[in-house]
Amino acid sequence: MARSETRPVVTLRSTAGTGQTYVTRKSRRNNPDRLVLRKYDPAAGQHVLFREER
Repeated sequence: MARSETRPVVTLRSTAGTGQTYVTRKSRRNNPDRLVLRKYDPAAGQHVLFREER
């Protein structure tokens, strides 16, 4: 079976400039724009914004 194209794997990169990344899936139908989540960055030691990369 093929993977679903409606829920692609996306990479989230820290906006703090530490190079920290998270990998997740998102729904293209519900979130067509780039995903932005506030998650913990262990290199920065705090919660920062993570933006979707293409």
